Amino acid sequence: MLTFSHDVFALLLCSQVSVWRYPQQIKRATNYSTEAQLLFHSQGSSVLKPSRVASTNRLLSIRPVSWHASRLCHGDSAGTSDRGNTKEGFSLRALSQAPKPALYLGFSGLIPFLSAPLLMAATQSFYPEVAYAQVVYGASIVSFLGGARWGFAIPPGSPAQPDWMNLGNSVVPSLLAWLALVCRDNIAEGALVVIMGLGLSLHYDLTLLPGYPAWFKAMRTVLTLVATFSLVATLTIKNFCTEKKIKDIQK
Repeated sequence: MLTFSHDVFALLLCSQVSVWRYPQQIKRATNYSTEAQLLFHSQGSSVLKPSRVASTNRLLSIRPVSWHASRLCHGDSAGTSDRGNTKEGFSLRALSQAPKPALYLGFSGLIPFLSAPLLMAATQSFYPEVAYAQVVYGASIVSFLGGARWGFAIPPGSPAQPDWMNLGNSVVPSLLAWLALVCRDNIAEGALVVIMGLGLSLHYDLTLLPGYPAWFKAMRTVLTLVATFSLVATLTIKNFCTEKKIKDIQK
């Protein structure tokens, strides 16, 4: 009987010890989780604070950069306009900005170019005198384009400096015009030389020797194309129509 009671007492004591240890483990686990949360929050706050400061510094550092970049872009465009539109492109819409005297005189200069092939097409005859007059007029225009570049580079403050590039290339159209006048006995060769001079002058004004305003480039392009097509029309009439002389018609 004493042995049985002793065993029961030992069993109850063990159960009480285990029951007493279980709440202690729960309390310790709770304390551990609480300490971990406090440590996480303390570390998180220390980690988050520098990131917020860094993001704020980034925002503050971006604003001045974008402001300076915009100012540099505006300054570059302003500098380009102050230099006389040296890199300005052209479009046909720029013709609306052209001065009316330059626009009217420029397009009226196409009358001698267009009248020659229209006259020969109306009579269905090729007149060498009329064709040569067209070539002479084209040669004078080519020489005028070279002289215009010379006059554009001479004034002080001009975007085109009076250097070898500007002044030397402005002499080449005049030489081509003289060569076209030498070809009196061969109208086709004279017309081809004039076409070459017109195309070379346009290449100078648009790409090689910048400085002209956009409206002048647009007008030069249109005038050069029309003059070139008129000379090509004269050469076409020469190949397909009979040749006649004005002296024979008057007799």
